[in-house]
Parts: sequence; C-alpha cells; structure tokens
Amino acid sequence: MTERALKRAAVVGSGVIGRSWARVFARAGWEVSVYDADPERLKQAVRWAHATALEDERAGFLTEGGAAEEARLIRPASSLDDAVSGARWVQESGPERLDLKQDLFAALDAATAPGAILASSTSALDIGQIAKGLEGASRCCVAHPVNPPHVVPVVEVLPGPGSPASTVERVLSVLRDVGQSPVLMSRFVPGFLLNRMQAALVREAVSLVETGTASVEAVDRVIREGLGLRWALMGPFGTGHTNADDGVGGYFRRYGAAYRSLWDDLDPQPALTDGLIDEIQAGVEAMYGNADSKEVGAWRDRMVGRIRRLKDGDPGPAGGEARAGGDPAGQEKVG
Repeated sequence: MTERALKRAAVVGSGVIGRSWARVFARAGWEVSVYDADPERLKQAVRWAHATALEDERAGFLTEGGAAEEARLIRPASSLDDAVSGARWVQESGPERLDLKQDLFAALDAATAPGAILASSTSALDIGQIAKGLEGASRCCVAHPVNPPHVVPVVEVLPGPGSPASTVERVLSVLRDVGQSPVLMSRFVPGFLLNRMQAALVREAVSLVETGTASVEAVDRVIREGLGLRWALMGPFGTGHTNADDGVGGYFRRYGAAYRSLWDDLDPQPALTDGLIDEIQAGVEAMYGNADSKEVGAWRDRMVGRIRRLKDGDPGPAGGEARAGGDPAGQEKVG
C-alpha cells in the first residue's frame, strides 16, 4: 500500500467542527473526503476551508502555495459510501444526539474497511454507548477536539470497548501525525476533561455576574489579563508548581485549607435566566464594539497561532514533554 493510500481520511458532518477537521488532515498532507447530508452546507464548508487557508497563508501560518495544496486535497463527497471509500480514518462530526450517532456508526461500521479507525467528535457522549453492539466497536473511539481543531491542537481520546493497545496507539499516532496533541482517557466521564474544567469556571463566572459581584468585562479581564496568560503556558498544577519555591507539593500543603474554604463558598448552580444571558451579551458587545463574532473569532485564531509559535520556539525547561504531560509519546493518561 502506498504512503498516499495510507493518508486518506473522511470527515462526516461539515459543520463548524467537521470543516475544521478537514483542514487538520489536509494541512498534514492527507487526502480528505467530506460528506454532509445537507449539500449546501457541504459547499459552504469547502469554501470556508479554502478561505481560511488563504488567510493563514497571508498571515504566515502556511507556506506559499499551502492553501492551494489544501484545496487540492479536500474533496466533497456525493454520498457516505463515496466519502469513506479507502479511508484509513473517519471523523464523525454530526449532531450531538446518541440515536443519530448510533445509526451513523452502524452505517460506518458496515461501509468501511475493517482496519479503518472510526472516531467521533462528540463532546459529551460515551463511545461505549455510541458503538454498542457493533462488530467493529473495538476500532471506534472518541476524538474530541477543541473548537476549532485546526487552531487548537488538544484532542481528548477515549477508546472504544475492548480496544487493543495496538489500536489505541494507532489512534494516538495518527493524531500526532496530523499535528494534534492527543490526551488519552482511561474511562468515560461526562464532559471529558476540558468541558468539565471549562464548566466549573463558566459556572463561577456566571455566578459572579448574577450576584452583582463583578461586571461581564471585569470577569473576562481577570481571565484575559491574568489567569489566561499563565494558562497559555501551563495548567493548574504547573501553575501551582511555579507559585511556590518548594513546588506544587508545598503549594497545596500551604494553601489547601484556603482552597477548601473557597470550594465550599462557590455557587453550585447559578440561575442562567434569559435576563442574565441578555446582560452577558450586552457586556460582551460593549467589550468588542461593532465587531461581530466572526471578526473576533478570526482575531482569536490568529493570536492563538502566534502564541503556539512562541511556545514552539521556547518550549520550556522540559522541552516538548512539558506540553505533553511529561510523556515522551505525547499523551497523558487520566481517569
């Protein structure tokens, strides 16, 4: 089998996540077939992929001609069977409904070669339920990206039931090959890792606005100009490690009681009413003036790209391992 044949992917579902996955694979030199049940959305996704690749080329994130090469590698498919024909990897990015994903994975299991990996972008569902009863359940997995995956590299990986170690390593290897940073989970938990931690922070941010403790702008500023600057380089444990001369152990022994007191004081369930949502929206619109969300999002993506370049140029005392959880294979086992 040729190297080109080994690098063939299918993306099923061409919404915000699916179209970004298409760029991930094409940017890495893979042939990508994209399918969507909505032909118009598929056309829009292909146009979006080329337009954003051109923006990346102008910004210096792609070499000259890179956008044209991506466009050559991304192909709209006429049917599901057409999309997955010869694919080594299938990335499902359909609606977040268990019944729909179960039906889709049953169709994918029947339509693909036995060795193809079937990955779901689900942000909340258990692959054990999605792939339940399938003959090829052991080749199924969650590969949950951060939006958008062509900009943010982390992918949370949850293997399917009975997946052998060789299949899991193949999943991780492919994700690393296309430029992503896989994090391996050993068991399912609702929301996986990122969304659980994000939910905890957003819950408190909403509460602080709801109770009148701070404005929308103040809450965002504390993250944007404070915590976020450190978190772009290290996580909560790495931050604790650098906030005490004796490292993370001394940090938590010294401040553990203070953290427990704060945890007891956090609002467990703020009321996210329509009125509060309107207040948050007004606050955000005031921060960004006349710029719409697409314009702000494009600026965000450019800045994330520049931050990643800075990190690559100065990877820290532990080199690349500092960003990969200290695991030379580029993965971190949790659960």
